[in-house]
Amino acid sequence: MTHLALLRGINVGGKGKLPMKELSAIFAAAGGSNIRTYIQSGNVLFESPLPDTLIEVVTSEIARIYGYPGRIVLRSAAELVAASKSNPFEKAGAAHETLHVYFLADKPDAGAVKALDADRSPGDSFSVKNREVYLHLPNGMARTKLTNAYFDSKLKTVSTARNWNTVSKLVELLGS
Repeated sequence: MTHLALLRGINVGGKGKLPMKELSAIFAAAGGSNIRTYIQSGNVLFESPLPDTLIEVVTSEIARIYGYPGRIVLRSAAELVAASKSNPFEKAGAAHETLHVYFLADKPDAGAVKALDADRSPGDSFSVKNREVYLHLPNGMARTKLTNAYFDSKLKTVSTARNWNTVSKLVELLGS
């Protein structure tokens, strides 16, 4: 079964450097097969009968070798495809370059979702569905107040962001 590992905070702004060739080798050593990476931001497609166990090994190896926590959000191929079909902002016709998604490690509590501030970042919008936070950011990701830190603290989980073009490409790669 194919899975997607979404690493948080690697190769961003000169921090958390981790070459994809080395990351692929870590996944292979942990027992993954058919390993493919996409761009330098830590998107790894892989096959494994025990993906959760593999991710635990990969996370500890990243910490051991590179000295920083390897925070990874895991999705099955089916979960990624479902998430790609559930973006309310895409369905409403928003331009793809304004769309992003935070993939959450855990499903948030309904009360925590309800308590989120819809007016936190004027002009920006979000929608929480299952373990994804869909974002419409007309002014860009760099200017929004809808950050990882905000959602992580309010929803009590770990998230990692991807732009919509990356999500679309990852879905495409699943089919190849």
